[in-house]
Formats: sequence, C-alpha cells, structure tokens
Amino acid sequence: QELLRVMRTIDDRIVHELNTTIPTASFVGKIDAGQTCKELYQSLMDAHTSREKIIKNCIAQTSSVVKTLREEREKAQDDLALLKQLRKEQTKLKLMQSELNVEEVVNDRSWKVLS
Repeated sequence: QELLRVMRTIDDRIVHELNTTIPTASFVGKIDAGQTCKELYQSLMDAHTSREKIIKNCIAQTSSVVKTLREEREKAQDDLALLKQLRKEQTKLKLMQSELNVEEVVNDRSWKVLS
C-alpha cells in the first residue's frame, strides 16, 4: 500500500503537472506544449500500467498463498495458528482486490483532468 501511495503521486499532482506543463501566453513560443503534453500523457499511461501490473501480481501471489493455506486447513482443521494465518492472508487478498477499484477511480479522475 505504501508503494502504491508513492506511485500515485503523479495522479495526486495532475493539476499541478498540467499547470507547470502547459505554457502561459508569454511562454507559448519557447515551449512545445504538444510535445510536453504527450510526455505527460505517456508518463501517466506508464504509471497506470505499472501500478495495475503490480496490484494484479500481488493478487495472484496472495491467492496462491490462500489456496495453499486452505488445502492445509482441510488436512489439519484443529490448527488454530493455521486458521489465523489463513484469515490474515484472506484479509490481505480482499485489500489487494479493493485496490483495483481504487486504482480505477484514481485513473478516471486523472484522465478527466488531463482531458
């Protein structure tokens, strides 16, 4: 979650990025606004793609752990430590799955601002 928070900095500062990227009337001839805007668009695309890939990778890994723990739990139903660990991993999995929804909201907001 901390990594995602840091990686979402570009989205959190999109208005500031646009204000510093797009030149005012006095700087129009000195800065290529089209190129600068394309670079901002590309960096936003890269950030969104990498975050989604990271979240999906975490979901896949955590799902695998949950599956393994469930199988172990089937064999040893009296093991409370195993049950506790399974619940902890299930909570982590739900948290990661909810991050996909958060990511969608963050991405939509950024694209609306950029548009």
